[in-house]
Amino acid sequence: MTTLFQQQWDEWHAAHEKRRADPHGFLAITGLHWLDSSPISFADAPGSWSTGPDGVVVDLGTDSLLVDDSPVTGVHRFDPIPERSDITARWGDIAVEIARRGGYDVVRPRNPASPVLAAYTGTPAYAADEKWVISGTFVPYPAPTPIPVGSVSEGIEHVYESPGTVTFEIGGVPLSLIVFNGSAPGSLFALFTDETSGLTTYAANRSLFISPPGPGGSVTLDFNRATNLPCAYTEFATCPLPPAGNRLPVAIEAGEQKPR
Repeated sequence: MTTLFQQQWDEWHAAHEKRRADPHGFLAITGLHWLDSSPISFADAPGSWSTGPDGVVVDLGTDSLLVDDSPVTGVHRFDPIPERSDITARWGDIAVEIARRGGYDVVRPRNPASPVLAAYTGTPAYAADEKWVISGTFVPYPAPTPIPVGSVSEGIEHVYESPGTVTFEIGGVPLSLIVFNGSAPGSLFALFTDETSGLTTYAANRSLFISPPGPGGSVTLDFNRATNLPCAYTEFATCPLPPAGNRLPVAIEAGEQKPR
């Protein structure tokens, strides 16, 4: 019999999988093109592309792009892009992502006809288990601290601002994770590996969303909702690696497993 906890997890994971398999999601990426001052062209986007101090430039020739729902032709310059931000243009059915990662400008086309997306059948996961819902405490730093982390892309370094750490226990073992600011106001997220990494779970990293801390810094870590990052599915990702110290010396047998 399916428990209410499992049912709620099933609904959450189905919604997560739906977002993952979006026609223009990361499973649809068909290339990762690093830009410099020399114009380059590629099959999955129009024109020739380059970048410099004033931003990314595309020379479209006789082609066109939709930028902010308006057609552009000829030579078009995009405003400089902040780190970990992106702009999306459209070329027919293809979404052309222009982004900045690790101090470099990149172009990543997202094609709904991507063979990776077409072949995707879902991500296996451990059965939901309430024992992996762990109480913890957020311990803020005196001031937000820049934390450099590596990347699955060789030679790239990401820097995230960390507000502090989360401390907790599993099986009587005291543990902690460096956390970063989440996408929702006040929320946090952690990148981590553990003793299952490379065995039943993806080797490089997993991500855990943490709701905003409550009174006294109380937080809940629901490892059932630990998810894979895009790099588990595509070679065209620039995902960050966990910071030093975020390898947990226990087996977190919860959350998403290695993709099929």
